[in-house]
Amino acid sequence: MGKLRLRFAKEGRAVYISHLDLLRTFQRVFLREGLVVRHSQGFHPHPILSFALPLSVGQSSICELLDFEVEEALDGQGMAEALNRYMPEGIRALECYVPVRPVRELAKLSCEVDFLYDAGVPDNAGEQIAELLARESVMIQKRTKRKTLADIDIRPLLHSLKVTEEPGFLRLNAVVSAQNPGMNPALLAAAVERHAPTLKADFVRVRRLETLDESGGIFR
Repeated sequence: MGKLRLRFAKEGRAVYISHLDLLRTFQRVFLREGLVVRHSQGFHPHPILSFALPLSVGQSSICELLDFEVEEALDGQGMAEALNRYMPEGIRALECYVPVRPVRELAKLSCEVDFLYDAGVPDNAGEQIAELLARESVMIQKRTKRKTLADIDIRPLLHSLKVTEEPGFLRLNAVVSAQNPGMNPALLAAAVERHAPTLKADFVRVRRLETLDESGGIFR
């Protein structure tokens, strides 16, 4: 029996696949490849698959991590290429390997958040947004698990930020906390909407770029 970690991308139309459907997708892909994945015990056994940080629907990523166990002793060599023969459009296996670090050491996410404006980027929007998100405290309202709204400060969860203007949109390159607690990068748009509503984007696009450890090194 061997433990493996798969790094994969989720882009294009696949961003609208839900977490549960993504789970079923990998179950079918593994089955077609002939991988014997370890199952749970009990009356209704199911494959044991664990996503490090489930991705929100509508967001894209090139750094998703999936942990699983196989009945054979495999090192993952050549597995990404083999799995890609059965992947649906928008999902692509990048590499497969034996993990050496626990997921709890995954501390940060590098990502880009694009603010798209139908009428063009407002004057000085980049500078104003960078100034807003550099404040000592940036409060937003977030819905809790109990479905109530609570005020939270996202500033301690934002480790770095760079704002650049591109043709028709602003790009925010950010490093945010991944877990305990984590921050959805889309909350940067929620902060702008609350504190600078005239700079609210008509559409927000979020993409994960890399998983990082506490020191900012690449996590695998």
